[in-house]
Amino acid sequence: MLWATVSVVALGFLIALEIAARHYGLPGPITNQAKEVILAPKSGPLLYASMGLMMVVLTWRERLIAAGIAVGIDVAFFLVRWAVGAKMMFGNGALWVVLGYAVIAVTRRTGRERILLLKGVGLGLLLVAGRKTGDTWLLITSKTRPAVLDQYVATADHALGNPSWVVGRIVKATGPIGDHVLDYVYIQLAVAAVLVSLYQLRNVAAERRFPRHHLVRTFLVIGLLGPGIYMIYPVVGPIFAYGADGGHWAVADLWPNTPTPIIAPHHMPFDATTPRNCMPSLHTAWATAIFIHSRKGPRILRFGGAFWLIATLGATLGFGYHYGTDIIAGVVFTLTIEAALRSIERGWDRSGIQLVAYGATVFTAFLLSYRYLPMQMAEQPWVFGPLLILAMASVICLYVRTAKLWEAKAPEVPPARQPEAEPQPELV
Repeated sequence: MLWATVSVVALGFLIALEIAARHYGLPGPITNQAKEVILAPKSGPLLYASMGLMMVVLTWRERLIAAGIAVGIDVAFFLVRWAVGAKMMFGNGALWVVLGYAVIAVTRRTGRERILLLKGVGLGLLLVAGRKTGDTWLLITSKTRPAVLDQYVATADHALGNPSWVVGRIVKATGPIGDHVLDYVYIQLAVAAVLVSLYQLRNVAAERRFPRHHLVRTFLVIGLLGPGIYMIYPVVGPIFAYGADGGHWAVADLWPNTPTPIIAPHHMPFDATTPRNCMPSLHTAWATAIFIHSRKGPRILRFGGAFWLIATLGATLGFGYHYGTDIIAGVVFTLTIEAALRSIERGWDRSGIQLVAYGATVFTAFLLSYRYLPMQMAEQPWVFGPLLILAMASVICLYVRTAKLWEAKAPEVPPARQPEAEPQPELV
């Protein structure tokens, strides 16, 4: 019933976004996803990552067959596109395999096996639908929020020492190597999330059930709630508001060499195409979620989670996409969501309620202080800077302490019920 409810709500949400996008004369998430059945996908790695998520419910033999079919379909598409001179990209085969298993689940499976396979298909499709949904959300923010609050956030950012300006100069000094590495990390964040998720879901095929909580759930909820904050607090980022990429809409061409002057901030108009996708930094939020969920894995996974978090912070700041104030808000945003999801699964208790309430309070205080106290923060950085860091650190410490408490109280998980063995003819 829960999965059915989630599916209905997700479908209704996608339809609503499709209608909203059509209102502005552009295709919505459903149309964009349907096009990728035949046309060149926007991200081939993402489609193969979604197929990988779906395959956690399959046996190894079924996985090998599915992967072979996907590659074969992509080779056929590649040859046709090469012959006609069309845009080259892979990924159609992976999408075909995921859709094919949806058909198999409905027509060839029954009972618990059908439900399990549909859950796997739904998990894979949710990943690609989340990407399309995010693109539509960004379109809506640019069309419906003509004025942005970058001057307020940039002024408040003086309390943190203008980290985007500092890291921007460092990245620029590293040359093309540092630029390419950080750019790849920034773009392929979803693929990193899938790798961690595959480890968490590695036993689904054997146990015939999903774990109670895993990274994909946190990832999707962050992507669902984050754009709502964009609508409330529209910010485009320093490279647009204070850099050359902003064109004549920018206050001045200051990023990353010249910090912004400390003057009274105002709302500023901006174009109708640049997404208002800064507050909070969802890339930081997702990278933080990857880091949290990688802590229970082997050493290489823990190292990868830490690397992806550090590199993502470097990219978000070094490319001028975010201010430092966005970053600390994104960390608190993720910890609050993670705590809420874990509390829903294990049952709400006093510690869970306190953690979620405290995280939400700190996050709200961040937004209000950036909006109504930016001048005070800029003029007294040695007071407000440590206060901002301490507030974020307090949420981190409370989360770590509460998580340890939950793990100490966690009951032992009973072994999964194995399917009954089929009778052997020779024994009969």
